[in-house]
Amino acid sequence: MTTTVQPTTGSASTRARRDPRSFVTPQVWERQIALLARDHPFDTVMAERLFGQAVAYLVTAMEMWDRKLEIGCGPLVDIAVHGFILDTRNYRDFCDRHFGRFLDHVPAIEFKYDGSVERTAHVIENNGFAIDRPLWEADFAKCTPCYPGSNCH
Repeated sequence: MTTTVQPTTGSASTRARRDPRSFVTPQVWERQIALLARDHPFDTVMAERLFGQAVAYLVTAMEMWDRKLEIGCGPLVDIAVHGFILDTRNYRDFCDRHFGRFLDHVPAIEFKYDGSVERTAHVIENNGFAIDRPLWEADFAKCTPCYPGSNCH
């Protein structure tokens, strides 16, 4: 499924928002929630919040590719991103459907503390997704391992 962001008017809080659930099948959604709850100390509510933000981030990374925005999520949301990547068959299908190819994950060794997590939340929100603020704000002072000048994800 490909979703196009249409120009909208009004504040970010009053515009219709894109639903992360619409980018994966219900089976993949439930599987990712179950895996997060199995592997981490999250209940299903927290797992759903995290996976929704992970999907919004990944879709935005795909749609903003080649803009060298240096976006990256913080450690909390990254748990759900990594969980999805490790479920390679479903992640590969997701990438093929929404990006036309596999979206590599290539972290740098050094973390950068440059506000990129907060900036990423704004990019995702401007791309039409609701931001679960507590999940992102928890890592605003932290960092992303994206390397400068990259199309990192």
